[in-house]
Amino acid sequence: MADRLRLCLQGWPPALARALLPSSCALCGGRCTGVICPPCHGEHLAPRKARCRRCANLLGFDGDGRIECGACLADRRAFDATLAATDYAAPLDQLVLQLKFGGRLALAPWCAQMIGDTVRAERQFLLPNVLCPVPLGRQRLAERGFNQALEIARPLSKLLGIPLRPRLAIRALETPAQSGVAPNQRRRNIRNAFIVSPDALAMVRGQHIGIVDDVMTSGYTLNELAATFKRFGAARVSNLVFARTPPH
Repeated sequence: MADRLRLCLQGWPPALARALLPSSCALCGGRCTGVICPPCHGEHLAPRKARCRRCANLLGFDGDGRIECGACLADRRAFDATLAATDYAAPLDQLVLQLKFGGRLALAPWCAQMIGDTVRAERQFLLPNVLCPVPLGRQRLAERGFNQALEIARPLSKLLGIPLRPRLAIRALETPAQSGVAPNQRRRNIRNAFIVSPDALAMVRGQHIGIVDDVMTSGYTLNELAATFKRFGAARVSNLVFARTPPH
């Protein structure tokens, strides 16, 4: 109920919205005007960490935005770059779970804001020409009622001034959720899962496409979607995700 009210108040003057719906930090419970308070933001989202420019895994040493990790050098990915706002780790992972499985859609604009802040901080990152959320299959979309990647992509499109094309790609195969598949089977599980929408071919050819998602784990889903775009003529594909799962 509170999340629905927050969404209704998004277009209201900020001071009036805060007066009608006081907020508390989603992590520590303290009073604040946003999703998380400044102290929690400073502890869990700053300072930014050096990451592989292609897969966004932590490098373990200072990087300048042009360094690739050993895994990416050994196994070339179809996507060209990845930006992640944070790690998929406690306590921020709970916010992702609340959005994805708890229906707390008011968290999506905050995730978009964190991605947008990361994009603006990474000066060497090339902005895409168009954004596309990772599509859900019809069955999973019907079960969940929404696509969390799309809910993040909508406000992110406005923040970055990049057009959003939700139907640029279609999930052609209903595959088991990657989280429920053994790690060594995930690449095979997602193979040929996507196609480019027939009426969107002209919007893919020669373009730099930004794929938006909530979490990047193995990267196979994003890689398969990027490979699909590349097969249909995309010049470059970059991932913009809220959280990156650290390698085990």
